[in-house]
Amino acid sequence: MKKVFCYLILTIITCGFVNNLSAQPKSKFTPQEYIDNVIKKDPNYKNAVVAIKAVDEHGKTIAHWNSNLPLLTASTLKTVTTGLGLIYLGEDYRFTTKVAYSGTIKDGTLNGNVYIIGGGDPTLGSSDPVAGPIDSIFGIWTKALKDLGIRKIEGNVVVDDSFLEREVIPDSWTWGNIGYDFGSAPSGLPFNEDVQKVKIVPGKEIGENVQIIVSYPQVPGFEYINNLSTAAAKSGDRSEYYTSSLAKVGMFTGSVPCDRDTVRSTISNKFGYLSCGWEFREFLVRNGINVGYDILIADKEDNSKELKEVTTTYSKELWEIVTVTNRISNNFYAETIFKTIGKVATGEGSYRTASETALKLLDSLGVKTIGYTQDDGSGLSRQNYLSPDFFIDFYTMMSKKPVFKKFFESMPYRGVGTFKYVMTSPNFNPEIANRVHAKSGSLSNVKTYAGYVLGGEKTGLIKFAILVNNYSCPTSQIQKHLEGFMYSLASTE
Repeated sequence: MKKVFCYLILTIITCGFVNNLSAQPKSKFTPQEYIDNVIKKDPNYKNAVVAIKAVDEHGKTIAHWNSNLPLLTASTLKTVTTGLGLIYLGEDYRFTTKVAYSGTIKDGTLNGNVYIIGGGDPTLGSSDPVAGPIDSIFGIWTKALKDLGIRKIEGNVVVDDSFLEREVIPDSWTWGNIGYDFGSAPSGLPFNEDVQKVKIVPGKEIGENVQIIVSYPQVPGFEYINNLSTAAAKSGDRSEYYTSSLAKVGMFTGSVPCDRDTVRSTISNKFGYLSCGWEFREFLVRNGINVGYDILIADKEDNSKELKEVTTTYSKELWEIVTVTNRISNNFYAETIFKTIGKVATGEGSYRTASETALKLLDSLGVKTIGYTQDDGSGLSRQNYLSPDFFIDFYTMMSKKPVFKKFFESMPYRGVGTFKYVMTSPNFNPEIANRVHAKSGSLSNVKTYAGYVLGGEKTGLIKFAILVNNYSCPTSQIQKHLEGFMYSLASTE
């Protein structure tokens, strides 16, 4: 009874409604009946690969189908990354960014360089509310320099992104993903979530040249190759962008329709650390500190110097970043958390150390790792394979940890985050649908959900995962039964 009481308190605090299932219309199927009588009989699922499991608070399985089968997870993997981050790094962990200088200060002039030393803060320069306004952060850095009497810098801005290994993407991400905003891999000194804002202006006639305006942030010395063309009206935005970290070059290809005034987009920036240095230099000049033109990258010699620290700024606490990560499915934040786990554990912030550390952590936490393969932090890779059995074991472990409240609250639910339009059909009673707190995931021909359901007094807190791979129909035809299954879970007593 004590567990049930605590559980009901969590329900009221988190969801804002009273547990009153008996007075509300429920699903006409139990969860297992929904699998057997609805999902298995739908022709759209016959050529798909499906794995499902749901377990109540007492460890009783209330629904299952191929539960030991590892499948592609898409973004439901973020719950594993963020859960491990909360446990290992701590819910109050903060990312740092330091400003330092070399040389000497005389008569208001710094004869040396200013250094921006990254600590992997994924929110630095981000427009998300979880981030501090960049002008405020740059203002803190600038004031700290002015407080030292610096009014002129006879040197350059040097950026240090060595906190994390400089890997443009995990090996398993596809070339087609890395130019998009969701394809930005983490950096030791990220800026604006390592994306750039772009405005594409098509011509008025088919075949005319297309103008590209990269507005913010700038990358010094970057070349944009424009292979875009103007296409027929109503042909849609078919523009693509390709880039890598091997050279400061990006290429736009494809077409945009002539009936659009502009096409606004965000593209991946593989040189966010240079953008940070450039934008800070511009801020210094605007605020009365003259500084050398070049933006330099710190090398091993710089790292061995006796730099004088000026100030340090901090991100919000990790639990707030985790909430954003899970609620809106932010790949960049998830990848950063994943690599930071490896960094803190081993001193090397790489995908290799992150994967190895995650596996060791799961073992130490008593989570069975049969049916677990994690290649990245966000779920974008097609080499992430988890089984429902693994998810249930992991979520059960998380529910017993002190960080569980923050973890649970980070999950989307009806009308919030990636669940904004999930389970909003008039067929679903809102008070029942609101009981589902889970992460969604999508890739081409992949649709997944995993998380928790606030069940009734008998079932308590339900853990569930439903993974569907390799279907050939529109996702909307798969989606309706996934929502129906979750509603059946929420209807249990």
